[in-house]
Amino acid sequence: MSTAKGFTVSVDVVEEGHVTEARAQLTIDGEELVGTGTARRSPDDPDRPVIGDELAIARSLVMLARRLGEKVDEGIAAYEGHEVHVRI
Repeated sequence: MSTAKGFTVSVDVVEEGHVTEARAQLTIDGEELVGTGTARRSPDDPDRPVIGDELAIARSLVMLARRLGEKVDEGIAAYEGHEVHVRI
């Protein structure tokens, strides 16, 4: 028998001048995991806000994935009784 589960990642983006910051969050097993990412536009580059959004969001999701991987490591290590590093 299979079990379907759904999880939602929310991403907030704030742009201030040449800096765009993104914050991705996921709640799983009652714990809120957060990843942040930043993109900086050179003053010489054209003003293309969507590119900054995409880069900051991508970086925040990478950090969130790393944090989730750490949570997996911690859970397995607690069960196994020794340090564990799972590749994601």
